[in-house]
Amino acid sequence: MGEVWCRLIVCFEDPFWVGVFERIQDGKLAAAKVTFGSEPKDYEVSEFILRRYYSLQFSPAVETAVKEMKKNPKRMQRDVKRQMENTGIGTKSQQALKPQQEQNKKMRKEKSREKKLAESERRFEMKQQKKKEKHRGR
Repeated sequence: MGEVWCRLIVCFEDPFWVGVFERIQDGKLAAAKVTFGSEPKDYEVSEFILRRYYSLQFSPAVETAVKEMKKNPKRMQRDVKRQMENTGIGTKSQQALKPQQEQNKKMRKEKSREKKLAESERRFEMKQQKKKEKHRGR
């Protein structure tokens, strides 16, 4: 039995967080997909691997070219950190919608501010009117 390489990729596929397990054994690639639901924490992922890895249903193995990769541990750590930093808002379409959401938010704030100001003006006018009615006959 040769070397076995395993990799887990966790990504957001609207509306759930999904994990893809890849296993390379004897030059053949098998994969399994797991739906996590909400964004999994690190400890939840590690617990999932420890408890349920052996019960995963992997796809039929497919031939793949395996590169011999010897990476410096520090470089791997930097790469992982870089990948973790790049996780911004989800998809490109979500990033495109973000400015529109911000603009709508500004407009809503302006309208509510104007509405509040108009209401306070109306109350002030009502008070003034009431004062005038009290002083009318005397």
